[in-house]
Amino acid sequence: MNDLFESLGLTHDSTEWRLFIDGSKFSLKGVLLHNGNEQPSIPVIHAVNMKETYASLKFLLQKIEYDQHQWQICADFKVIALVLGMQTGFTKYMCFLCEWDSRDKQQHYYKKVWPPRCQLTPGSKNVQHEPLVERSHILLPPLHIKLGLMKNFVKAMNRDGPGYQYLRSQFPQLSDAKIKEGIFVGPQIRKIICDPNFEPVLSKKELAAWKAFKEVVQGFLGNERSPHYVKLVQKLVKSYHTLGCTMSLKIHFLDSHLDFFPTNLGSVSDEHGERFHKDIQTFEKRYQGRWDASMLADYCWCLQRDLPHQTYKRKA
Repeated sequence: MNDLFESLGLTHDSTEWRLFIDGSKFSLKGVLLHNGNEQPSIPVIHAVNMKETYASLKFLLQKIEYDQHQWQICADFKVIALVLGMQTGFTKYMCFLCEWDSRDKQQHYYKKVWPPRCQLTPGSKNVQHEPLVERSHILLPPLHIKLGLMKNFVKAMNRDGPGYQYLRSQFPQLSDAKIKEGIFVGPQIRKIICDPNFEPVLSKKELAAWKAFKEVVQGFLGNERSPHYVKLVQKLVKSYHTLGCTMSLKIHFLDSHLDFFPTNLGSVSDEHGERFHKDIQTFEKRYQGRWDASMLADYCWCLQRDLPHQTYKRKA
């Protein structure tokens, strides 16, 4: 690992980097992201025809010597569950910090403090395997939390109301099934947030929930944390409850584990990992299935050209 950083002209300090892991239909990828996002992304994993499973992640973490470096892990909630040895999917005990009962809907929005998980013991509370990383090394993904909050909001909207119909008119390229399930990406959410014509067509409950969502996105899930972020999150949870949103795991983390989030979510965001995910897809298309070390070397050479303060022997 140190040789890779030296070839790029960088110094490796494991406390300054986080490991982002994500998978696609063809490959499983891992990239080191700089905390603060001042340095380029460094690819360390590209496994072809490997899926997001506990065995695959255990094998890959051993190959990159994770036990030696102990980077913080930034990924979606499925990968987080896998590296902690937990069962994926809609299970009863989905939270890795407490014994939150996802099926006890009568207690949702009313009970904030749940029995904490002292340890992740295989065979109990939806834990299947030994954890691969420490829970303290997990970074909750602000981008996926934002996408989840948008999904909860859209699914609770009145399907016959003008607000939902306005969403359909603004995204004609999306299928009715995606809009019905609230599946939007980051640029689409930013488009709606900046749209001045969206709020006037919302109902009273929808408008309160939408304004609370915007305040949390701008005052907590980004680079700038508002000094009143606790009140903003509480307002969001209350307005979502009034709207009739089902409490998801992402809302639960905001409601019960706000102190687990780092100070600056923008500096450790998973959004930069998603950008790498799209960049490497371009190289995969260019190499047309010949995905080997040469492809990653080509990507690393592009990184070296983009490094700040880099000098070249040949001048233009």
